[in-house]
Amino acid sequence: MQFLTTTTESYISLFFTLALMLVLLYFMIYRPQKKQEKKDAAMRAALEIGDQVTTIGGVIGRVVAIKDDTFVLETGSDRVKIRFTKSAISSVEKLNMDNAPAKK
Repeated sequence: MQFLTTTTESYISLFFTLALMLVLLYFMIYRPQKKQEKKDAAMRAALEIGDQVTTIGGVIGRVVAIKDDTFVLETGSDRVKIRFTKSAISSVEKLNMDNAPAKK
C-alpha cells in the first residue's frame, strides 16, 4: 500500500510540474507573440500616403499609393517606385506635414 501512495504522489507532482511549465510557456512566449502580431496588424492598417516606411529588406522610402494588400514606395534621389506587400513593413514613421512649407 505504501508503494501505491508514493507512485500516485509522484504522478500528481509530475502533473503539476508539467502544468506549471505550460502556463509559463504561455505567458513567456505565446502571449507576447500575439501582442506583437496585433501591434503589427494595427500598424499596417494605419498606413497612409506620405508615411516613411522601412521594409524588412531594409528599403526606406515614402508611401505614394496604397491598394488592398500592397503599397507603392518611392525611394532614392531618382524617385524609383517599388511595389511591396504590407507584410513587408518593418516600421512606419508618420511624417509631420503641419511643419512643411506651403507650396505656392
